[in-house]
Amino acid sequence: MQDAKTKNVEHVLILSGDHLYRMDYMNFVQKHIESNADITVSCLPMDESRASDYGLLKIDESGQIVQFSEKPKGDDLKAMQVDTTVLGLPPKEAAELPYIASMGVYVFRKEVLLNLLRSSYPTSNDFGSEIIPLAVKEHNVQAFLFNDYWEDIGTIGSFFDANLALTEQPPKFQFYDPKTPFFTSPRFLPPTKVDKCRILDSIVSHGCFLRECSVQHSIVGIRSRVESGVELQDTMMMGADFYQTEAEIASLLAEGKVPIGVGENTKIRNCIIDKNAKIGKNVVIANADGVEEGDRPEEGVYIRSGITVVLKNATIRDGLVL
Repeated sequence: MQDAKTKNVEHVLILSGDHLYRMDYMNFVQKHIESNADITVSCLPMDESRASDYGLLKIDESGQIVQFSEKPKGDDLKAMQVDTTVLGLPPKEAAELPYIASMGVYVFRKEVLLNLLRSSYPTSNDFGSEIIPLAVKEHNVQAFLFNDYWEDIGTIGSFFDANLALTEQPPKFQFYDPKTPFFTSPRFLPPTKVDKCRILDSIVSHGCFLRECSVQHSIVGIRSRVESGVELQDTMMMGADFYQTEAEIASLLAEGKVPIGVGENTKIRNCIIDKNAKIGKNVVIANADGVEEGDRPEEGVYIRSGITVVLKNATIRDGLVL
């Protein structure tokens, strides 16, 4: 932070890596500068049904943050209600969304940040739960309202839900905005080949081979191989890092082994399939017993929040029912 490259830096923008949203950070930084803030916290308007799941902020009539409360409940939750018209919401919407939640996105004055990290709270490890709540008592910490799509995808459940929501029409989050498009890393893969398949409300990535299968409300990642009779529903298949040749696949099948991809007549629902997973023929992955949390590491499978997760490089043998 204090080398030659940063000596003229006045403000530092800090972001979280596990959120999905689209923001013009220049508006955020400009608000920070205009309000002469030491720290500015980007926040979301929130209704009562979701508010207790987040760190909430209380502001005064100028928009300065005066209190922070981590996931409050009951009376403590009610005490965190604020007048969100102060931040620009129209009165009707403000009445429906009387809470503001931290997004975990911040702008700091560089000197304030250095002082907090080096002198005031040198043993702190987290901005949201440690540094920001303490800094509110000593610094001008302002709120910046972001009233658009935002999701924290830092848990299995939220990651799964946010990805599958992209298959909706229209999706809540749009990758294809012509003014601010999102791009993946260029991989120069061939187009996907689809042979007599039924695909409904789904996204299929580049370089896949789908043969006489059904894909519904699912995402099929790069280089995926899905064989005939397969049914994917409410599933995120993350794909593969490399291809296996037809000769390699035939050799593995002849030896009773399982190639990368999903084998014939396998039924999968409510599942995340990580990279390079090998799922055999006639497998059923459905969590029919409704298990919420479970570990089956010997089979390369975990269950989190009711979602079955097939681990990276795992092998699921032919005929297994999970």
